[in-house]
Amino acid sequence: MVSNVMKNEIVTFDGKLTGSDTSDILDAEDMTSSFLDMVGERVREARSRKNISRKALSEISGVSQRYLAQLETGSGNISIVLLRRVADALDYKIEWLVGEEDPYSSKLLSLYTLYKQATNAQRMKVLEILDSDHPNLKRSRRIAFIGLRGAGKSTIGRLTAEKTDLPFLELNEEIEQASGMPVNEVIALYGQEGYRRLEKQSIERIVATNDSLVLAVAGGIVSEPETFNYLLRHYHTIWLKADPADHMTRVRGQGDERPMAGNPAAMDELKSILMSRETLYSRAEIEVDTSNHTLEQTLSDVVEAIESKGYLT
Repeated sequence: MVSNVMKNEIVTFDGKLTGSDTSDILDAEDMTSSFLDMVGERVREARSRKNISRKALSEISGVSQRYLAQLETGSGNISIVLLRRVADALDYKIEWLVGEEDPYSSKLLSLYTLYKQATNAQRMKVLEILDSDHPNLKRSRRIAFIGLRGAGKSTIGRLTAEKTDLPFLELNEEIEQASGMPVNEVIALYGQEGYRRLEKQSIERIVATNDSLVLAVAGGIVSEPETFNYLLRHYHTIWLKADPADHMTRVRGQGDERPMAGNPAAMDELKSILMSRETLYSRAEIEVDTSNHTLEQTLSDVVEAIESKGYLT
């Protein structure tokens, strides 16, 4: 006896669904079961290849043996968080456990393992073959210091160049050489727009003629999106940070009294500039705080960061 008829499905008095919707539900259940079986098999095989027991995997991942047993037999719908921990413990990428492509059958895992074990020089050669436009290749061994005036870009830049046996360039000096006049005259004659155009041309020329160098750029370069994006793509960038008071003290220590001369609001303006540019400066790959640090400490932090990132290998 039929109680209700609704488009493509029939509900009987015993509460069971019949019709096409029942078929859809069964298909979905089959797909879920097959998926869980596949994930369980891959976890089991990965554990076997790593030659660790389920107990050891439980201790490394923090996932209980009961959960692992259910996972490996396809009978447990484990959470994504716990599955991620299992993948990490197996030195696996979680997408390898749940993706359509089997990492073993595609030799993806063996390639990944070899790449992880390779030296930086070997990895760069692989990138040259597989991805000639990779950012690491574009940046080569070029390092650029960014930051507000008085951050120490010129001083730390020169010392870093000496430590790493690289040539050092001051971008404004390159602009002066290209234009045949001091920067302040360039700005007076061509305006800020003319200066920015020469700035971008100089950065591009340096890339074309130098694979290895340390460059110090003006603080306002981050305000020019096209130029700054080019810098980020072709140079490893380091932001030298400092407190506003340190910026002001260092500029005045260089004999430049202009920031404070006749301008009692100079410090407030400096803080405003620093705040407005902070998000842009933070796009640098490395940040080094120079406040409350000696010159030696700052230089050590910079060189250590460069070495740990493998910028020169």
